[in-house]
Amino acid sequence: MHIILVEDDLELGAAIQRAMERLSYTVTWLTDGTEAIATMQTKTADLVLLDLGLPGKDGLDILTEARSSGVTTPVLILTARDAVQARVHGLDAGADDYLTKPFHLDELGARIRSLTRRMQGLSANRIEAGALCLDLGTLEVTFHGNKVDVTRRELSLLQALMERAGRVVRRDMLESSLYGGEKVVTDGAIDVLVHSLRRKLSFDAIQNVRAFGYMIPRDAR
Repeated sequence: MHIILVEDDLELGAAIQRAMERLSYTVTWLTDGTEAIATMQTKTADLVLLDLGLPGKDGLDILTEARSSGVTTPVLILTARDAVQARVHGLDAGADDYLTKPFHLDELGARIRSLTRRMQGLSANRIEAGALCLDLGTLEVTFHGNKVDVTRRELSLLQALMERAGRVVRRDMLESSLYGGEKVVTDGAIDVLVHSLRRKLSFDAIQNVRAFGYMIPRDAR
């Protein structure tokens, strides 16, 4: 999952980025409101963590402008504004959830998993495709009931594919989800990850659609 984090508090932003990367998420961290709206409109992301008190442009203005311009990416507001009316304004402006500062990073992770389930129409923290299972809470991967050890990048790739099981996922979408705003992505990086996962699972678990992308079948085996 590629997350855009918009937070001008450097200490908090760094802590959130570390926590998200430990959960195998890719993070693009921004500190300025004006830059944030441009990034939301031009970059592919799975989720936005948005602070409200930002330099350059207020978070609510960013959210309103993003929604007005057609940005549908889920937004989780992070803010010290704890009045009921402030939460109402945020949700009415198009936020999908609201977390008041100070918060525990474990709760933030749980809120993100909840939004992920909602986005994918899941009722639990488990994504299943045939014999393949990914627990979003524990980050454990099993295949035919056996635990499979995977790297952070491999886990991110699996999640991106399993959330869309039965559908082809374009290579550029996979690169955005795994590498976010990184300027340099090595040619063949996705192919290397797929090759490694096939060795740990099976060749048929991930199918290649030549010159387009990859797919995990709904009945992966």
